[in-house]
Amino acid sequence: MSAPLNYIGGRWQAALDGGSFERRNPADPSDLIGAFPASKAADALAAIEGVDGARRAWAATDAEQRQRVLERTADLILARLDALARELTREEGKVLASATQEWRRTAANFRLYASEAHRTLGETFANSGAGVTYSVREPVGIVLAITPWNFPVSIPSRKIGPALATGNGVIYKPSELTPLAGQRMVELLLEAGLPPGVIALVQGYGADVGDTLVGSAKVGAVTFTGSYPTGRRIHQAAGPDKRLQLEMGGKNPCVVLADADPARAAQIAAQGAFSLTGQACTATSRVLVVGDIYDAVVREIVARARAYRLGNGLDPQVTMGPLASEAQQRKVEDMIAAGKAEGLRVACGAQDLDSPLPPQGHFVAPTVFVDVPPSSRLSREEIFGPVVCVSRAASYEEAIAQANAVDYGLAASIVTRDMGRALAFAADIDAGIVKVNSATGGVALNAPFGGFKHSSNQTNKEQAGHGVMDFYTRTKSVYLAT
Repeated sequence: MSAPLNYIGGRWQAALDGGSFERRNPADPSDLIGAFPASKAADALAAIEGVDGARRAWAATDAEQRQRVLERTADLILARLDALARELTREEGKVLASATQEWRRTAANFRLYASEAHRTLGETFANSGAGVTYSVREPVGIVLAITPWNFPVSIPSRKIGPALATGNGVIYKPSELTPLAGQRMVELLLEAGLPPGVIALVQGYGADVGDTLVGSAKVGAVTFTGSYPTGRRIHQAAGPDKRLQLEMGGKNPCVVLADADPARAAQIAAQGAFSLTGQACTATSRVLVVGDIYDAVVREIVARARAYRLGNGLDPQVTMGPLASEAQQRKVEDMIAAGKAEGLRVACGAQDLDSPLPPQGHFVAPTVFVDVPPSSRLSREEIFGPVVCVSRAASYEEAIAQANAVDYGLAASIVTRDMGRALAFAADIDAGIVKVNSATGGVALNAPFGGFKHSSNQTNKEQAGHGVMDFYTRTKSVYLAT
C-alpha cells in the first residue's frame, strides 16, 4: 500500500465523506508525510459492522494459525526494519536509533503474544453431583485499541497482538499524529496472513469517532493509552458492561539519596527526563535530592542537558528530536513560561545549549528548573516534554512525601547505595513501576505495565505477566451432566 486510507470491511477506502487531514514531519513541516482519512461516525459504524462480520471465523481458527500470523508479522518487520524506522522518524520525530529499537520491540511483542495463543486454558472443578463442571475461555468479541503517538507501533503491538492471539476481532484507532505508522501495522498483519475484515483501521480525530466506537454494544473491550482526561471520558462513555484497560499519564519522580554518586544520579535522571524528547508517560519529571549533594547533582544534570544536539532524527549526529506537533510544542512552552512566571530559576534552557536550536520544526530545548517547591504547577502537572524540575528534600521521609503528593502513580526511581533504603522505597512509593539505580523509562516486555491513581484504571495490567491475557477473553462455566 502507498495511498493513505482506512481499512474497513476487508478493503482499503477513503473516509466515507471524502474528508482528509495532513500529517507533516515535526522536524521539517515542509515535508508532507501524507493526507489521511478524516473519519467520522459513519466510518466508525462501518468498521464495527465489518469486524463483527469477520471475527467469528477468526475465533474458530486453531491457535497454531493465529500464532503463525503473529510470527510472520514479526519476520516482516525485521526484514524491513530500516525502511520502517526511517518512516517512523519522519512521522513522529524520534531519533533513528530510537525508531529502530521501537520496531524491534514491536517484533518481539508479536513473538511473545504468538506464543500465548496456545495458553488460553480452562479448568475442571470437583462436582458433588453427577457429571462434570468445567470452564472455557473464549474471545470477548471485538477489541477496540486506541493508541498514542509517542510509541506508535510498540504500544499498539501489545494490544493488537494479544487480542488477535486470543481470537478477537480488532478495531484499531491510531493517533492522528502517527497515521502512517498505524497503516503500516495493518499492512504487515494482512501480508502475514490475517484474514480480511478481522481488523479495521480507522484514521482521524474527533470526539464523534471515539464516542461511536467506545459506546457501541458490539465492542466488548477497550484498551487505551493516552491522557487522563481522555481516559476518563472513555470510562464514562463505556458503561458498566464493557471491560476497560486504561493506561494514562505520569508525573514520575527520581529520588536521589545523600549516599549516591552525583554523576551517576544525574545520568539516570537526565536519561529518564530527556530520552524521546521527554515524550513518555514514564519520563522522569521530578528529581528530589536529599542532602548536601544537591548542587553537584544539579551541575551534572545541566551538563548533560546542554550537550544534547537537537535536529532531524535522521541525522546520526542528532541526539534529540522535536516535539511531535506544534500543539505539543506550544503546551510545553506554556509550561516553561508558567514556571518562569512563578519565579522559578532556570538552570538550563535554550540559551545554554552547546549547539543552537534548529531554525524550523517543533523544537524545545532540554530545560532544567531548580529549587522547585512541591506547590508549583510544574511539580504537579504532567508536562510531556524535555523539562525536569529539581527539588530539595531534607530527609528520605520528606522525599517520599513529595514524590507521592501528586495525582499520578506510574513510575518512580531511587538512586542509592543502600539496598535497605531501596527496598523501603519500593514499599513506600505509590507507583506501579519502581526502578532502583536506573531511569524511570524503559520496561521489560515480559513484566506487567501500569500505575496507580490517575495513571491507570488498575483493573487490567498491560503488556505481560500472569493474567495479562485474561483481559482479552471471557470465562464460561459449563455444567455437563449425562
